[in-house]
Amino acid sequence: MSSEIKLTSEEFGLLSLFQTVSGVTALDCVVDEEMGRIIFVVEKEKMGLAIGKNGMVIKHVEKLVGRPVEVVEYSEDPKVFLKNCLDPRYVREVRAVDKGGGGKMLIALVDARKKGAVLGRRGKNAKRARLLLKRHFGISDVKIMST
Repeated sequence: MSSEIKLTSEEFGLLSLFQTVSGVTALDCVVDEEMGRIIFVVEKEKMGLAIGKNGMVIKHVEKLVGRPVEVVEYSEDPKVFLKNCLDPRYVREVRAVDKGGGGKMLIALVDARKKGAVLGRRGKNAKRARLLLKRHFGISDVKIMST
């Protein structure tokens, strides 16, 4: 994970609240004003605890903060992290492509029939993926293509 991530005092407070309610230490918190949501990034294998039985932990946090809350499982591999940011069930493959100047682009290949579900309403899942990949790996170029 990038050591250059800077958190606001609001995000620090939300991290603390999330940990208190869920018992899970989140690695990152992003307040996404554009989409009106809060995104938490949690360690691998902690998703179940973070969500809670029948989503009760998330529902409780949403009630406390008054906004939708989303949780993404972290991975040190940007390709796996991209799958986690989207919907791993529908992402068939992720390819990394080197761009000129040392940059990198990730391409997620998804089933054409599930592309809408992967992108999310108003592209919210794609925006989440781009936001988190840029923040954690410096990768801002993400394409989602149907196969």
